Amino acid sequence: MNVLNFVNAFFSDSAHWHGYDGIPARVGEHVQYTLEALALAAAIGLPIGLVTGHYGRGGNALSLVATAGRALPSFGLLVLMTTLLGFGMLPVMIPLVVLAVPPILVTTYEAMRSVDPSPVDAARGMGMHESRILFQVELPVALPLILSGLRSAAIQIVSTATIAAYVSLGGLGRYIVDGLYQHNYEKVVGGATLVAVLALVTLALFWAVARVAVSPGVRRR
Repeated sequence: MNVLNFVNAFFSDSAHWHGYDGIPARVGEHVQYTLEALALAAAIGLPIGLVTGHYGRGGNALSLVATAGRALPSFGLLVLMTTLLGFGMLPVMIPLVVLAVPPILVTTYEAMRSVDPSPVDAARGMGMHESRILFQVELPVALPLILSGLRSAAIQIVSTATIAAYVSLGGLGRYIVDGLYQHNYEKVVGGATLVAVLALVTLALFWAVARVAVSPGVRRR
């Protein structure tokens, strides 16, 4: 049986569309984990990236932090956190947030540094407060690149949130882990397909957000 047959068998089985282990329930859990981790990572990465990028300081330190965060293996960190904290959402959120902060942090910093300094200097010459310069002058121009960092982080979380299943939580990783344990490769392939589809949906959502949030003048640059 090839991969397409596995996919067809998984999605055509009505048992996979109902109950606590049904596709709607598992997708809902996976989306919940993704949104929570992305919100936490954005709450950490965006303010730091905006402020450091605005003042042009701390770029080397941010690069060091980002490199360290990317070097940490998510599954290894999950095992360590579970050993220290026990089972639950917190040991899952920590590796997902650690994974997502670097692209948000670095991309936000680079986005702010790439803004043309001429309008910024003009705004300062007019006596605008630094916070108004950041949010009214720099942020609208930097927004496309900032959104790309959030998009990259979201895709990484969607792909990695499957690790939640290894500590007895839900999400789409449940199909992969349970399928491997049961030697049910139909379930494994089905779960992996759902993760891939969810990643594509995430890309489409960020494209739509960019179309709405970014001004046409900035998009044409």
